[in-house]
Amino acid sequence: MKDVEKGNTPGGDDATENEVERDEPPLPPLRGLSFLDRFLVVWIILAMAIGIILGNTLSSAGPALQKGEFVGVSIPIAIGLLVMMYPILCKVRYETLHLLLSHRALWIQILISFVLNWIIAPLFMVALSWAFLPDRQDLREGLIFVGIARCIAMVLIWTDLAGGDGDYCAVLVAFNSILQIVLFAPFAVFYIQVVSHGGKTTVSYSKVSQSVGVFLGIPLGAAVVTRLVLIRLLGEETYQRRFIRYIAPWSLIGLLYTIVVLFASQGAHVVRQITDVLRVCAPLIVYFLMIFTGTVWFCRKMGFGYKISCTQSFTAASNNFELAIAVVVAVYGAGSGQALASTVGPLVEVPVLVGLVYVLRWAQTQWDWKG
Repeated sequence: MKDVEKGNTPGGDDATENEVERDEPPLPPLRGLSFLDRFLVVWIILAMAIGIILGNTLSSAGPALQKGEFVGVSIPIAIGLLVMMYPILCKVRYETLHLLLSHRALWIQILISFVLNWIIAPLFMVALSWAFLPDRQDLREGLIFVGIARCIAMVLIWTDLAGGDGDYCAVLVAFNSILQIVLFAPFAVFYIQVVSHGGKTTVSYSKVSQSVGVFLGIPLGAAVVTRLVLIRLLGEETYQRRFIRYIAPWSLIGLLYTIVVLFASQGAHVVRQITDVLRVCAPLIVYFLMIFTGTVWFCRKMGFGYKISCTQSFTAASNNFELAIAVVVAVYGAGSGQALASTVGPLVEVPVLVGLVYVLRWAQTQWDWKG
């Protein structure tokens, strides 16, 4: 992500500098993370535990956290969702979108990414949800929402740690951000009601699109304005080194706050759903491993370089659990099985993808995979 942070675009001396930087060996995966990110799994487990304890010891916690609504979501949860989306979206280099119009190779990679992210991955999640949870419609639907929420945040971290192409990853993130607003709502209705025959579900196009528009559209729009205005006023180097560094931790803070509120809102019945949590973990683990390894195999067979293959693989395997949680809570409620299934997403994704960073780095060395 050095290239993303420095804001260099291909061409001229900057391109030469980028190539020199990209050839440097990346830091070991865990050392490349900040203290907060390095122990993200621990923080998530603690947040879940705190939420469960609050929900079980304070009988008024659940009702209090559900008071007041914003687009169908309680105000405390809505605040957390907006806070955790905004900082990471401020890192995206929206000003590089014009590269899509000038590089044919990028269009080819964008097409491949579209097929992987918006056709293969959601269908595979639907298949896994039915295979592992044939008797639980609520958990199936929660997993399906996770499957159609394509990653626009953590993928930047995974790609950076594995030594992928930061500039290309930023373009994919921007591309998926736009597609998310356009496709998430119709995909949700299609996969829930048509493909999965969810006749009993209350999913509606208007409600899903409204949630997407608010919980992705608001932070995305704010991030675009923030980036363009502050870069013009402060300069790109100051923007990246000071502003981004200052607001970056708030994404994790918002995520942990949201998880605490979600589990506190669900109350005592969460304790009785440990079996459900374990059942949801199984298809998620299979999903991350299969999508990632399948993409790596395909990219290598096609003769793509390591950096592009790395970026494609992590983009395809990652999911935007923040958006999935936001929409599911708005549609089904914080105490639903759908919300529980979507909340398990980050608990599984983080350790699995950190492990895959090590695996891909090992494969690069063993295969002498050039960038």
